Amino acid sequence: MVVKVDLFAKNMDITDRINDYVDKKVSKLDHFMSGVEETRVDLAYEKAARSASDRQVAQITVRAKGVILRTEERADDIFEAIDAALDKMQRKMERFKGKRHHGRGDGTSVAELTIEPAEVEESDALPTIARRKSFRLVPMDELEALQQMSLLGHENFFVFYNVDTDVINVLYRRRDGTYGLLVPEVG
Repeated sequence: MVVKVDLFAKNMDITDRINDYVDKKVSKLDHFMSGVEETRVDLAYEKAARSASDRQVAQITVRAKGVILRTEERADDIFEAIDAALDKMQRKMERFKGKRHHGRGDGTSVAELTIEPAEVEESDALPTIARRKSFRLVPMDELEALQQMSLLGHENFFVFYNVDTDVINVLYRRRDGTYGLLVPEVG
């Protein structure tokens, strides 16, 4: 199966050469992990970077069944940044596959447990909300949430549906480097 690749650019033009290069390289990611649903590649030129070797940025986000993996690399050449991000993504996919050898215990797959997000309506009555974002919650336990938080590169918090308690939880990093868990109660 060929992976669908969405390519986006910021502060740079996407030439046919770059487009063909990204399609050719990124479409092979399904060899490293099955179930890849979509792949997003963000390329950027950051002229305000301190070093010239950090100006070209390639970020790759892969959405597969029940998981999102993201890598970002910087280089002085966009093709080097793309290659480095792809290498990092391939290692991340292999590592993730290795961690997923254990099952949930009841035989259900992550895809079957996926909860669709509720529709959110935009309203002019709330001027302080600058952006609304909806996302798919995947049931997981606390250990899986810690792993997913590190795989995504989220450093401050991670929202997940706790399969053990059937409640939405927020995992966050504390100042001392440990983690905290917010468990809401309706009262």
